Amino acid sequence: MPQITVNEAIDQALAEEMRRDGRVLMFGEGVATKRKELVQEFGPLRVRNTPLAEGIIAGTAAGAAATGLRPVVDMLFAPFLCFAMDEIVNSAGKLRYMSGGQFEFPMVVLSMTGAGWTVGAQHNHNLEAWFVHSPGLKVVMPSNAADFKGLLKAAIRDDNPVLFFVDMPLGYTPGEVPEGEHVVPLGKAAIRRKGTDVTIISYAKMVDTCMQAASQLAERGIEAEVIDLRTLKPLDEEAILRSVRKTGRVIVVHEASRMCGVGAEISAIVAEHAFDALKAPVVRLTGPDAPAPSSYPLEQAFLPQVDAIAAAALRLAAEEEQLA
Repeated sequence: MPQITVNEAIDQALAEEMRRDGRVLMFGEGVATKRKELVQEFGPLRVRNTPLAEGIIAGTAAGAAATGLRPVVDMLFAPFLCFAMDEIVNSAGKLRYMSGGQFEFPMVVLSMTGAGWTVGAQHNHNLEAWFVHSPGLKVVMPSNAADFKGLLKAAIRDDNPVLFFVDMPLGYTPGEVPEGEHVVPLGKAAIRRKGTDVTIISYAKMVDTCMQAASQLAERGIEAEVIDLRTLKPLDEEAILRSVRKTGRVIVVHEASRMCGVGAEISAIVAEHAFDALKAPVVRLTGPDAPAPSSYPLEQAFLPQVDAIAAAALRLAAEEEQLA
């Protein structure tokens, strides 16, 4: 399989879906400037720049979706979604329900998030849990180029609004992407590494951090199973519970802060449905309850690290030995 970057995978998905379906169009902040090849192929009516006005962009997308188009909008940095919450959450997310299914809102909102580019707190804030909590929305956060392409194609074809978060440092990360038609269904997690001793659950760039921790743990005789959620809503509860019942130990890792985050929901699901399988308490390793720093060393300290994940797994194993 050829290797391409995440950004190239996104461009491929957009081009393929725009060729496949004439209703797909793209607009947003700088999209025609950044994606000139799309403008050349599909023209300025289907790929266009907009003013820096997130509420107008999202409102236009919701209106376009309601009239039968399938818009993809680029809102740049995740904190700017604050300016479009009414249009995304209160309109796109709710109006299909309020219309009794008479209207569909097939729109995709692209937004960048995550530490690694030192863009500072007002441009970097992991807000995915906000949208997971909002009825009617779907939320996607891939970890590799193949999934960026496959999940974006699935998101464009979905009849509901989808928040599609791009973890900034992943943009130039290369990976193998299958040739031809490649669609990854929403709501299906991926097992990145099989194991029997501990389940490590994550998404976006933290998946690679978890994989590195799993390699360290293997050297200590502990086989970790690593789950890449890929889609945060719908959440693949079946994959999570199946792994937890096998390993009996759970670590959830994400960059977003701990309070009311995705890790809290996973912990509750495990407690409600697989408590009898647990050999130790669920552990959450997350970012702090603080704005993201703009210094690169501080940004890295802000993130859960390989050694911390490995240490948590070792601690869980030790706790079980003490109980025994």
